[in-house]
Amino acid sequence: CFYLFYLNVCVSRWKMTTKTGDSAALAARNDPEIPDRDHPWPYLKDMFEITEVKVDSYRLKCLLCLPRVNEISAFKTSPSNLRKHIERKHPHQKCHENPPASTSKQLKLDMSSKQVSQVNINKAVIKFVVEGLQPFSVVDLQAFKDLIQDLQPNATIMSRPTLRSSIAEATKSMKKKLIASMSEAEYITTTTDCWTTRRRSFIGITAHWLDPDSLDRHSVALASAALNEIHAEYQIHDKIVRTTTDNGSNFLKAFRIYGDQDENNNMTYPEELNNSGEGDEEEIQEEEEVNFQEVASVLDVDDGFDYHLPKHQRCACHLLNLVSTVDALKANSNEAYKKVSRASFSKCHALWNKTGRSALAAETIKDACKLQLIRPNATRWNLMFLAVERIVRIVKEQGEGAIRDVCTSFKIPMLNPTELAFLTEYSAIMSPMAKAFDILQAETNIQMGWLLPTLTQLKTKLDQIKPSLKFSKPLVDAIQLGLKNLFSEIFEDPELIAAAILLPKFKTLWTKDETVLKKGLDYINLEMETLHPLSNLHATSSDDDDFFSSIKSNAQESSKELEGYLSCCADHTSLPKTFPSICKLYIRLNTPLPASAAVQLFSTAGLLFSPRRARMDSSNFENQLLLKLNRSFYNFE
Repeated sequence: CFYLFYLNVCVSRWKMTTKTGDSAALAARNDPEIPDRDHPWPYLKDMFEITEVKVDSYRLKCLLCLPRVNEISAFKTSPSNLRKHIERKHPHQKCHENPPASTSKQLKLDMSSKQVSQVNINKAVIKFVVEGLQPFSVVDLQAFKDLIQDLQPNATIMSRPTLRSSIAEATKSMKKKLIASMSEAEYITTTTDCWTTRRRSFIGITAHWLDPDSLDRHSVALASAALNEIHAEYQIHDKIVRTTTDNGSNFLKAFRIYGDQDENNNMTYPEELNNSGEGDEEEIQEEEEVNFQEVASVLDVDDGFDYHLPKHQRCACHLLNLVSTVDALKANSNEAYKKVSRASFSKCHALWNKTGRSALAAETIKDACKLQLIRPNATRWNLMFLAVERIVRIVKEQGEGAIRDVCTSFKIPMLNPTELAFLTEYSAIMSPMAKAFDILQAETNIQMGWLLPTLTQLKTKLDQIKPSLKFSKPLVDAIQLGLKNLFSEIFEDPELIAAAILLPKFKTLWTKDETVLKKGLDYINLEMETLHPLSNLHATSSDDDDFFSSIKSNAQESSKELEGYLSCCADHTSLPKTFPSICKLYIRLNTPLPASAAVQLFSTAGLLFSPRRARMDSSNFENQLLLKLNRSFYNFE
């Protein structure tokens, strides 16, 4: 009886619960906030029924747990609680999402691999090797072959000889485009420098010209071969206005013998030639019998005089380097300067050596000074200035205590106030030198006309600094003397003076020396007279009486154009295009560079000519280097 009673009670409760659940479900369906027929997760519709809707969640009843009522909450953004309940309580049920069919159009994804032609694959490999400065042997690596095969199963990987010949052909194509581009330029300048590494020597040549339409500079790398041969190969021998090199004795001798002769580049011949000539004359006089020879055999003899080099321009940055290192040492002739200089730099070198030899020391300096020290070297003088400037900056920003703590930690003598004052003066003196160096060494937006104004401003700044100095006046005197000895001749060159005047940024404002300006203006007037076409070719009889009428007319035209240019207040770079004769002379005089621009050439060459490729053939080295630097003249696509 008890059992029957208990069973009746359970059935009654179940019916009540079912009715309650059905009414709740019905109410939920009638609730406007609850979806009428659309279940938020249709694939769970047969397992869960919504009973309540909240702001960010649903409350659902599990239909599989009936007659037991089990309600579960689920966020509107995720049914993870419902899936976990099915996995835990009803593992026999499958709970997989079947996304509903969408009425909106879906974009069809093409999963098939893109087919690339063999020609494009070869071009991509060449571009990878050239741009990445990769060795030719990379195409023989199995990993590289697998990479290409995985991307394009039907692709064929070129062999090393094929790659080598393909790069050679690409170089020929690039040179043709380069020659065609330079053929449109009227004036071209070159820079030349030598580079020696791993017991092999190279000569780097770059060419530069100004676009007559935009007056922008174009720069290319030509080769690593003999200078005269390159000029002939690229058909620019008669277009070169100047060649800029450093001041090495080999360059100076070559241009002295084979270069253009003018008042700034006098050509002298060795004494041996004169002596040998006199000896030949004596032998001819003693000769009693005349021997006849064919003219062709005589003309074929290479006596060395077939070489002809353009006008030479010494690298201004190299000269500044000499002034800052060699001439600056002459200040040590003053005993007081020598004493404070050696004491200061000895302590600085102790700091620099410590930070370079120990990583722990470098970290200690970084923690104490908030900056790392810069170590100078013998090849770049401006690193000495930057190293001293860094110490002065640390003292200024962090105080003397930062340097004192570092010196105490490393057991190095501390810089005293006199030595710190000397380093401050040294930094102030060398700062204009470093600024002038950076201006003249720039690879873009630099013309020959920047040279004299930069040097003039450098001299002015040194004169302004000198009165306030207490310890370093001998250094300024030594630098000024070095500048005078190395640069005095260029202030007499009318072409360089005229180049500065024709730059809209400077005109005649860069110097107060009327003698210098007059020399440049006279040169401009003289050159412009030759540029103006002769007018009135069919002159009347009255004009024939004046034999010099054309000269007078040209002089007036050139003077009028020059006055109009100088009186113009604008200083934008395109100003010369307003004056045709001025523009043509501007391009010719400002095409040359004041400093050698082979830095990028040799930095790239150093990466290419690595120790593992020291046996690389010269032609392969040149081809890969030229394609890398002149990639704008070859289409890899």
